[in-house]
Amino acid sequence: MTRPLISLAALLALAAPSFAQEATPAPPSPAEIVDQAPAEEWVVIPPEDLLVMTLAPAADGSERKVVIQLMPAPFSQGWVENIRTLARANWYDGISVNRVQDNYVVQWGDPNYDNPEADGPAKPLPEGLQVPNSDAVISTPYTLSVDEDLFPITWTDAGRHEFGRTYGSANIPWPDARNPVRITGPYASSYGFNSGFPFALGFPYGLQFRIAPTKPMIAWPVHCYGMVGVGRGMSPDTGTGAELYTVIGHAPRHLDRNIALVGRVVEGIEHLSSLPRGKGQLGFYEDEAMRTPILTVRVAADLPASERPSFEYLATNGASFARYAEARANRRDPFFIVPAGGADICNIPVPVRRTGSQ
Repeated sequence: MTRPLISLAALLALAAPSFAQEATPAPPSPAEIVDQAPAEEWVVIPPEDLLVMTLAPAADGSERKVVIQLMPAPFSQGWVENIRTLARANWYDGISVNRVQDNYVVQWGDPNYDNPEADGPAKPLPEGLQVPNSDAVISTPYTLSVDEDLFPITWTDAGRHEFGRTYGSANIPWPDARNPVRITGPYASSYGFNSGFPFALGFPYGLQFRIAPTKPMIAWPVHCYGMVGVGRGMSPDTGTGAELYTVIGHAPRHLDRNIALVGRVVEGIEHLSSLPRGKGQLGFYEDEAMRTPILTVRVAADLPASERPSFEYLATNGASFARYAEARANRRDPFFIVPAGGADICNIPVPVRRTGSQ
């Protein structure tokens, strides 16, 4: 039997769909979306909102600097102002890292404060510090109306779609309105972003939106990796800002609304997360020689221009951030097989980049 001949043109025609499929570009990764974000979607962090903390040099002599962005108004401002006061009084100079608890936090402050093994008196605090009351930790700085322009968050909880795509004044288009990003978490009814920080949103006393649409919602910052909070004793003590900590492990979300968050580390977290773990209770160092000295803490605005770091964050109410968040929740770049369909609030870190000075 004579077999029919297939022309080269026919073979090429049959193969064309395969070639076309192979030529389809892979979906961009979250990093690629960030790299392609236009300049107008980046927000400059004011130098007044940056702290530069210099640790003692590493064992090899290399410099160790940690840069912290302070929380913007209206959140936690009593503590934030205290921190600026402490930094400008040079109070933090000469304190140390006293506690490193594995998968939890790094804490720094005066080693003689509230320490039964202290070998000297506690360092006197500068005048002019505020004493925020305990209620402020829970709700006062965070209470905002649903419709207030001050809080243009793109809320992404699944239940929100009964009421439209956004709460308040935000109107950010989703990359795919049929499959919006779902940001989840067990400690609040909704989650979102504002001014470059992650927030949770809820109603007082557990009220639901459908039965109390005019009630104020309470928003609060959340304990994600790298967030900075204020150490304190037992309630009603709320801390002054003299003792600070940062999260270096799994997000301890049970601390939300119980301890004031005042900012986040934007550079140098590796200098804290890589420190030796303390062997004492709660990760405190039993051997004082293990403590890492802190040489200086300065507000960036007070540094000479040649030493002043500058940073930008990707605007969390912009189109690029919406695409970035969706890509973090549904990874489609070649390594991934199954899109997750959602993400925990702490798994969508807000991109920050350095723009000047070293």
